[in-house]
Amino acid sequence: MASLSIVIPAFNEGQRLGATLDAVLGYLRDAHFEDPEVLVVDDGSTDDTVAVVERFRATHPEVRLLRNPGNRGKGYSVRHGMLEASGDWILFTDADLSAPIEELARLLDAAAPRQAAVAIGSRALDRSLIGVHQSWFRENAGRIFNLLVRLSAGLPFADTQCGFKLFRRDAARQVFRRLRLERFGFDVEALYLARKLGFKAVEVPVRWSHSEGTKVRMLSDSLNMFLDLARIRWNDLRGRYR
Repeated sequence: MASLSIVIPAFNEGQRLGATLDAVLGYLRDAHFEDPEVLVVDDGSTDDTVAVVERFRATHPEVRLLRNPGNRGKGYSVRHGMLEASGDWILFTDADLSAPIEELARLLDAAAPRQAAVAIGSRALDRSLIGVHQSWFRENAGRIFNLLVRLSAGLPFADTQCGFKLFRRDAARQVFRRLRLERFGFDVEALYLARKLGFKAVEVPVRWSHSEGTKVRMLSDSLNMFLDLARIRWNDLRGRYR
């Protein structure tokens, strides 16, 4: 069986990270992956996030702790983890496991037969799989954003922002070493780069539930995400993705 790395970006996730690591390690134990690893990337947390990871490391050698130079953002954290990971396949997932870790099987099952190097979880393809919805405002803002993604970046996906994405290792290396955005617009940039580099990506419906305690600030972060669409095109025009 192929080897697997799971990357979990974490900023002040001390309260829920223990349950997340329990779930992830239990899944890996039952799934029998070859040499699995779990990389928690601490983004300058000020709570006990690091202490929680250290407790797990004491009894689970497959758990690794990476630390950013201060608070750099989710995009930086994911990039850090993806480039450090050694698995044949590398998943990054949100620390709250809004998409249950068991949904990884859906991504793997979709990628292999379609010879895809990237498989992304989607909330939009089958909304009956959503257990707990976001607010009306957040859901509709997401729909508008994905429409603009289609228009500006030429991506065909219905949901680019679900924090549950799987990359084959060669694709991860090529994509994430070119990544320039450090905050929430990085998902679009990563998919834009995968497409530009010729890696096939498939979108897969997954179970998902909104979790309270999101780090996304609706107004300021949404504005920056819209601006990031322009930054991606500008970076490409300037040759910064070569």
